[in-house]
Amino acid sequence: MSGQDQNFKNLVAHCKEYGFIYQSSEVYDGLAAVYDYGPNGVLLKNSIKEYWWKSMVQMQENIVGIDSAIFMHPKTWKASGHVDAFNDPLIDNKDSKKRYRADQLVEGYCEKIEKKINKEVDKAQKRFGDAFDKVQFLATNERCVKNQEKIDTIMKRMADAMTADDMVALKDLIVELEIADPENGSKNWTDVRQFNLMFNTQLGNISGEEGKLYLRPETAQGIFVNFLNVQKTTRQKLPFGIAQIGKAFRNEIVARQFIFRMREFEQMEMQFFVQPGTQKEWYDYWKKTRLNWHQVLHAAEKLRWHDHDNLAHYADAAVDIEFQFPFGFRELEGIHSRTDFDLKAHQELSGRKIQYFDPKTNESYVPFVVETSIGLDRMFLATMATALVNEQVPGQDDPNNTRDVLKLHPALSPIKCAILPLKKNDENIVAKAKEVFNALKGSIQCMYDDTGSIGKLYRRQDAIGTPFCLTIDFDSLEDNCVTVRDRDTLVQERIPIAELRAKLLPRVDMGGLLAKL
Repeated sequence: MSGQDQNFKNLVAHCKEYGFIYQSSEVYDGLAAVYDYGPNGVLLKNSIKEYWWKSMVQMQENIVGIDSAIFMHPKTWKASGHVDAFNDPLIDNKDSKKRYRADQLVEGYCEKIEKKINKEVDKAQKRFGDAFDKVQFLATNERCVKNQEKIDTIMKRMADAMTADDMVALKDLIVELEIADPENGSKNWTDVRQFNLMFNTQLGNISGEEGKLYLRPETAQGIFVNFLNVQKTTRQKLPFGIAQIGKAFRNEIVARQFIFRMREFEQMEMQFFVQPGTQKEWYDYWKKTRLNWHQVLHAAEKLRWHDHDNLAHYADAAVDIEFQFPFGFRELEGIHSRTDFDLKAHQELSGRKIQYFDPKTNESYVPFVVETSIGLDRMFLATMATALVNEQVPGQDDPNNTRDVLKLHPALSPIKCAILPLKKNDENIVAKAKEVFNALKGSIQCMYDDTGSIGKLYRRQDAIGTPFCLTIDFDSLEDNCVTVRDRDTLVQERIPIAELRAKLLPRVDMGGLLAKL
């Protein structure tokens, strides 16, 4: 098992052991590609939502929020193109009877080539040390250049086949590259065919096409059909945006990589409506803005751009912000220039005018849209992957004295401070600890824990990312102070109980994170 694979396995195990994520319906052996967020997971998830919402809505003067329904009129999905074109290319192996996404098989082949490039980089980095120039090496090393050219050629051929809906060409590429079934090495493939990803159900007791409803595959359409409602009730002038956080559903046949690709997931999307002809300017603006949002939490080298070779039917430009997950670079957020496709499509199919009257030009027109769309679950996974480290305990000489610590920004940490009585059997210490908990719980997410020795309690809090541990000891009964331990430095300081809220709140408040934007 490679180091990356082991890191990912450790991350998945950590998420379950410490109450972040559970397999859905685990008592019945689980439901594939569906997960539940545990006590710590839901707190972290809500904090990520808050960071996105406050930066996207609260801090913007021309972006408002909405929460549209999951069920929508079925014509919505006809107009958006999802009924006819929301497909994945699937291929079966005749020997293993396993089903795969054809594009993911090709991507997996390219990832193996990319690993060869990374191996060359790692060797050169060790050889040259601090003098190593990665950019120059990638541009001049013959093996790296040839391998990158091979990747680019393969990805271009796949994009062309996908754009042309040419499933024969896609299978030919798989056969030509001699891609084998990951399970058994067989190259005995069926033809590639398209599979629609939308879940459908029936409205009430009406059966047949007239009663068909869909679980929404994206949240964006709820924004588009409410464009006029929002614009009129908020009296917004272009440019302005509408943001939404909500569940979406896709019948992923080949779901994998933990919560990276699920059948039920959550999106954080914002549709920014602009005057036609200005979309390129706003597309560039939101590219820069969204990358900066991610760089507040993630190192720059963990992020990269990936321009779309295969544009969606509604877009005139599209780019992904990719994050280096333990299993490689993958899409984290998409920025798309959607033109006026969505509003025009709903206008035509509904027969209702969906336009904006521009008082500056004295004309009505259908606005263009620039979209930012991020998967909340993927952001959760990226945040955990960045934060979870195994390190030598600070200040200790023994290299075997290690700890698992989740180095989350304090504003995102599920628990901001843990109240730990030194002796759980001492009534006075317990009473004082409960007093501290009750004093802080109204303004800071706290946890009271007396289920182990103080050393074990510290390690448990490190593992869930708690930035501050407050220990109540015998001295606390005399001086009304507690010992506050910092998660990252392990520095301890005595703080009067009366000053705890004033001292801790600025350190864990979301404002400190937003100030970095």
